[in-house]
Amino acid sequence: MNIDLKEMTQLAPIFRELFKGYHLSRSEPECYAQLSTMQDQYRALFKALGYELVCDPRGFYYFVPEQVSVGVNKTAQRLALFTFILVESLADQGRDPLAVLDGGTVGRDELPALLEKYRDLFVQAEVTTLEELEEKIIRRLTQLGFAEDSNGIYRFLPPMHRFLDVCLSVQQDRDLAATLHSKDLPLPAPVLLDEQSAEESEEDALARAIAEEQEFDA
Repeated sequence: MNIDLKEMTQLAPIFRELFKGYHLSRSEPECYAQLSTMQDQYRALFKALGYELVCDPRGFYYFVPEQVSVGVNKTAQRLALFTFILVESLADQGRDPLAVLDGGTVGRDELPALLEKYRDLFVQAEVTTLEELEEKIIRRLTQLGFAEDSNGIYRFLPPMHRFLDVCLSVQQDRDLAATLHSKDLPLPAPVLLDEQSAEESEEDALARAIAEEQEFDA
């Protein structure tokens, strides 16, 4: 495949965000538009350089990491647990979980009641205070492109489907509420990229990518 770096005008911001574990969706319109129109070229370029670009048809892109640290696995499990809790809580309130977690919103003012009701589950994720809930879960959701924070209103983005998929797969085998309240929580979680675990900086990695592609075209 012929890859013209001159046409990849968003290569730097696209690589920067994907490299640090961010999930690119329509919330980043310029990067998303170019990825959508040049999907094959970007996928081929990143594959040649050792990065697997996943193009989810539901409207988001992300890198699959080669190795996952313990910290990253814990983050993914926390986010999966939070999604499970939200699904059950919203259903109990008569709200459609899929509608909320697929472009809907949850307010910061809803978090204290959520933390109190599911305290035993949050404790398993080492989350015991509202500050820890915001720091270890909400902030990571926004950092990784799963949600946006608009003055305490959290809007969920298409990448949340990665965690919703886990919920649906569990529901195929057992009732969600029974799973949530079981003593041992078998919470599978999507693999996330750790922005802190990469051996080279994003600048070095991007420079290497461009240099190797130019050498290939020479």
